[in-house]
Amino acid sequence: MARRIDVTGAGGVRLAAWEFGDPPKTDRAPDPASSGSGAVDLPGVLLLHGLMGRASHWAATARWLSARHRAVALDQRGHGRSDKPPRAAYTREAYVEDVEAALEQLSLGPAVLIGHAMGALTAWQLAAKRPDLVRGLIICDMRASALGAASQHTWTEWFRAWPVPFATLADVRKWFGEDDPWVERPNPARGEFYAEVMAESPDGWRPVFEPEQMLRSRETWVYDAHWEELAQVRCPTLVVRGLDGELGRAEAQEMVRVLPNGQYAEVADAGHLVHYDQPEAWRAAVEPFLNTLGDA
Repeated sequence: MARRIDVTGAGGVRLAAWEFGDPPKTDRAPDPASSGSGAVDLPGVLLLHGLMGRASHWAATARWLSARHRAVALDQRGHGRSDKPPRAAYTREAYVEDVEAALEQLSLGPAVLIGHAMGALTAWQLAAKRPDLVRGLIICDMRASALGAASQHTWTEWFRAWPVPFATLADVRKWFGEDDPWVERPNPARGEFYAEVMAESPDGWRPVFEPEQMLRSRETWVYDAHWEELAQVRCPTLVVRGLDGELGRAEAQEMVRVLPNGQYAEVADAGHLVHYDQPEAWRAAVEPFLNTLGDA
């Protein structure tokens, strides 16, 4: 059963944080700062989804991690069950400040940050800004290079192509797993991924986010390169890519070179949704790195 914890982000935006696994039993007295989780003195892990994602996409990873960590997944602003104020800031600074606030309010730091795509960018930008809050970092399939105006235009047209509302969740799974022009070959995991971000409305199934807010969020990072912040990350960092993902091998290895304390891993038979496509292979890729960080 998932347990929700409310967090206040930048500008007063209410954020939903989630624990998906039961913390291990311990003989030590509970720490009041653990928000009643019973996770006593456990090393913290904060999991950050990518654009359009939600905390539940990390549920399997969080349950696995909860054997040795206090693992919390965050619905970032505009996503999942967190607030989506139309006039709120959807900037890089706001996303980073939200994670900073979550770590402090949940008493998770210094934590391991695990981020997918945009969540990974937020994680390394925070690690550069607040090294005292981050003891380790896992970057999952996120590029440091600028993607440019053409990429933003492509995303705008892609959102317009969505046949919303979908009549059923089966239609959601089929379109995103098979019929979407972005799908090169059938991908049931991709269909399931997008089914998780849909909610039923009177006329059918629609995304729980506002596409316009997603584009606003994306335009605050898509035009810029992010190598400078990457070079400022001092903690141990693992760069993970799916073999068929959006982060190419050459760029991933350059990211590792730029990082002061970087390591590299790749997951075969996985696309951009590495942890969702191949959960067992994802775990095998990140577990050795987490073991080197220890439990302190």
